[in-house]
Amino acid sequence: MGMYINSSIPYAVYKEILLDPYFVDKSSLIDELIPVLGKRDRYICITRPRRFGKTVMAAMIAAFFGTAGPEGDGSLFDHLEIASSKNYAAHLHKHPVIYIDFSRTPETCSSYLSYISRIINGIKEDLLDAFPTLSIDPAKPLWDMMQYIFEKTKSRFIFVLDEWDAVFHMPFLSKKDQAEYLLFLKNLLKDQIYAELAYMTGILPIAQYSSGSQLNMFVEYDMAGSEKFCEYFGFLNTEVDRLYHAYLHTASQKKITRQDLRNWYDGYHTATGKRLYNPRSVVLALTDNQLRSYWTSAGPYDEIFYYIRNNIDSVRDDLALLAAGEHISAKIGQFTAVSMELETREQIYSAMVVYGLLTYEDGEVFIPNKELMDKYNELLLSKDSLGYVYRLAKKSEIMLRATINGDTKTMEEILQFAHHTEAPILSYNNETELSAVVNLCYLAARDSYRIEREDKAGKGYVDFIFYPQGKHLDGIILELKVDSTPQEAIRQIKEKQYAFRFQGTLAEKNKLTCRILAVGISYSKKTKEHHCKIEILHEPSQ
Repeated sequence: MGMYINSSIPYAVYKEILLDPYFVDKSSLIDELIPVLGKRDRYICITRPRRFGKTVMAAMIAAFFGTAGPEGDGSLFDHLEIASSKNYAAHLHKHPVIYIDFSRTPETCSSYLSYISRIINGIKEDLLDAFPTLSIDPAKPLWDMMQYIFEKTKSRFIFVLDEWDAVFHMPFLSKKDQAEYLLFLKNLLKDQIYAELAYMTGILPIAQYSSGSQLNMFVEYDMAGSEKFCEYFGFLNTEVDRLYHAYLHTASQKKITRQDLRNWYDGYHTATGKRLYNPRSVVLALTDNQLRSYWTSAGPYDEIFYYIRNNIDSVRDDLALLAAGEHISAKIGQFTAVSMELETREQIYSAMVVYGLLTYEDGEVFIPNKELMDKYNELLLSKDSLGYVYRLAKKSEIMLRATINGDTKTMEEILQFAHHTEAPILSYNNETELSAVVNLCYLAARDSYRIEREDKAGKGYVDFIFYPQGKHLDGIILELKVDSTPQEAIRQIKEKQYAFRFQGTLAEKNKLTCRILAVGISYSKKTKEHHCKIEILHEPSQ
């Protein structure tokens, strides 16, 4: 066992993961890799947003195939799904594995040479230890040493390469260094008979960095466009059901509902149409018994603004719609533009989908869940370069206060302010555009309310329902009308019994001790005026 070859680390890491009370068995992925061992299509690259299980899967694969398995009888995998495969016994702990985590660097690393030398010299040392009877010349290139070993022993290696693109984010790398790194991977893997399988993971597609043929032997599988392997990264709805069942049996004080998990962490879509939850966030929320942004706190998520700031004019109106929960039509292709050269709307959205900042389905991008929506709200409230979007968002605290106080005059003034920004989105050709603006005007409400749009309520669908997330807050039902009246909006709220939606949602927690307000907002295309009306639908008994 060495640092890279047949390392015991992946097995130990996966054993630790297996003991987690919220473990999800994704071992069937291994059964899809076994058929390609030693075949021409044995080069696989999986790209996913960070914290979507890439490293867990890499450790699992290395632990399964590698010979650094259990010291006694049995294996970590004996009770997992892969154990039912007909190929299980033939491959469990039967292959030499070279496992490289490219995110790890030498101590005080300041150059590409010191970075790559650590990897090359480490593998060479492991080869010398693993094949002591062979006359291996360590002065020769690594690939020549491995070719020699194959010729003498017919030994073939499984390469598991985690975070292969981490090196491109290291500050000490120059463009020349990046080219040398790609050449290193090409020489190590491409058409090398000793490579029985090359399984590689990263965030960005290979085309992001390699414009030539260095790594064209890899078949890439991303989350938005590739159907194969889609269910192994992220949690499926049924898997979250099982985790939540475990939570109900272990948590002493149950603070999280199943709907909470759906609102906060669901919403990603695969190419097969399956919905995915963010796995890190679900596990941490259940472990901590607290809903909050776990995934977005694990990285520099001001990068949301980084991706849009170079083309604000093209995406600003879309941003207002996205923050309102709307879906935006977009052509999402393979993200090939380098990150510093995002010039078009499509390139920006493609990058944001790759990073998990948006999700994509049926030709549309949208914000997947509350965890990310909160970050977009934070962005809208903090970036004055967003122009009218920022100005409307800053008015949102006043708008909420005016609504609760029944101050329709102030509400109408804020909506008129929105109209006078002369933003293209404010043409109000339909209620979708009006709802986007209203959403901005109520942005601050998301700190104390769970806001749902077009929610099934009573006998129909309501534009907005504000569910209070604390005591002494009013519930709000908000209906929008274009070329109609706020009275008509109020009439619809009553007639379709939208207030029934609060029963069962608030009854257990607040026993309907809050007021429920019906809010009607209208806009006239002819007069260019907004009108508002507020009625109390429910007054708590004293």
